[in-house]
Amino acid sequence: MKRNIRTARGAVVNPANHFESTRLEDELEQLSEEELSSAPHQVSTQFLTDESRTIICQNDSPDIPFRYSMNPYRGCEHGCAYCYARPGHENLGMNAGLDFETKILVKFHAADLLRHELNQPSWRGDLLAISGVTDCYQPAERRFRITRGLLEVAAEAHQVIGIVTKNVLLLRDQNLLAAMAQKNLVHVFLSVTTLEQELSRQLEPRTAAPAAKLRAISELGAAGVPVGVMVAPIIPGLNDHEIPAILEACRDAGALSAHYLLLRLPLAVQPVFLEWLQAYRPLARAKVESLIRQTRQGQLNDSQFGRRHVGQGNYAKGLANMFRTFSTRYGLNNKLPPLDRTQFRPPRTASGQMHLF
Repeated sequence: MKRNIRTARGAVVNPANHFESTRLEDELEQLSEEELSSAPHQVSTQFLTDESRTIICQNDSPDIPFRYSMNPYRGCEHGCAYCYARPGHENLGMNAGLDFETKILVKFHAADLLRHELNQPSWRGDLLAISGVTDCYQPAERRFRITRGLLEVAAEAHQVIGIVTKNVLLLRDQNLLAAMAQKNLVHVFLSVTTLEQELSRQLEPRTAAPAAKLRAISELGAAGVPVGVMVAPIIPGLNDHEIPAILEACRDAGALSAHYLLLRLPLAVQPVFLEWLQAYRPLARAKVESLIRQTRQGQLNDSQFGRRHVGQGNYAKGLANMFRTFSTRYGLNNKLPPLDRTQFRPPRTASGQMHLF
């Protein structure tokens, strides 16, 4: 594993793909200091066509609150150093470092696929989560509008939708979201990791700034869209002290509900995150790593259902108690208003045919 000298992305390393026996590496050691300092600090994003033939995915994980989801993109240009979805790129023959951030697969026919699948006799209008894996409002959405197309089909079908995002780009679809909210068809959660601008830029470099996320919560709430907040991930020793301030700020902005997730470091996410710590928070690395282990029985990760999102041990219990105390104090310990899946009706078919019944 070689340290990557580019600094405009979240990953500072390209971890080896554990599915492949060989890999290519840049031998940067032979470069002089002058050559290293003049090396490019940016790498452009490549957009590749995703040839998936379905859009709705199904999961049976007992600790995930939805069964069905859809992802317009694979890979994410947000570049969050902690993203648990990074190992998914290894299945594509790429790496979980820069490849995950710079080689984005786009499902150009996602809306057509959704229209087809919502017309299947077996579909009954169950909740569809958008962004179960990567962010549906990542920068690529500004150009390709794939998520917008999915929402238009969902609105036509009165299909209930849940959205989780770190990007205020969703405000571009505010009119559509507001119309769906009037019929109890949509929930939106903004993921707020930190209120500190510098930490946000380093940890999740291409997401929206913290102040912009709070503004989005306010604008969506004013438009009648039910908005919750995900304080995610909570990273012991790095942003856990911000829990009270984040909850208060989100309450003031108009959020109605709040949840949290503890940092997860599966597979290739571990080297990406640890190298990020070494690069940006070297003095805090030992403390952060120690506290993570305290929540994971001495390990850096725990994939066990029911434990992976909250951890265990005294430190994890303390985080849970803190979150519960302040979410209650700020009135965020409630669920969002219920969605109404009884309104579902299959959309027009690709040929434009309406349904008689």
